[in-house]
Order: sequence, then C-alpha cells, then structure tokens
Amino acid sequence: MTGYEVCTAVVMAGALPAGLLLSAADRSVDRLVGLELVSAASVVALLLLSQVTGESYDLIVPLVLVVLSVAGTLVFTRLVVGRDEGGGHVP
Repeated sequence: MTGYEVCTAVVMAGALPAGLLLSAADRSVDRLVGLELVSAASVVALLLLSQVTGESYDLIVPLVLVVLSVAGTLVFTRLVVGRDEGGGHVP
C-alpha cells in the first residue's frame, strides 16, 4: 500500500462521514456545507487515485466533478435560499 493510497483512505474516512452527516441536517446552510465537503473530499480522493494509477486520463473525472460541484452549489443556493426561516437571506 503506497502513501497515496493511505492518504486516499484517510480523506475518505475523515471527510465523507462528516459531510454526509451535515448533508442530513435541518438547516440549509448546514446541508450546503455538507455538499461542499463531500464534493471537495471526492475531488481530492479521485486526484489521489489518479496519482496511484499513473494514468493522465484519470484526471478528467475530478476536473469535471469540480465544475459540476460549483454548478450544483449555485443551483442548491438558488432553489433553497428562500425556503428557510421564511426569508430570502441565509443566516
């Protein structure tokens, strides 16, 4: 087991459970933080796994995931921001 594989396991074991727990929270701000944490951890894990395999074409997936996570955050913010606490501002 290489150092990159150990780092990947640590990132997956540390960040994903916390992100999934936050994603199931009541407030939309907490869910947004969970979404960002899971997205960031997934990108880092995929980058580390592409380093383990040594193939350059494996970098396409994390790069596309970065763009999709930014778009997902914008859509999430646009659709949910007005539903919490009856106002238009996120506390």
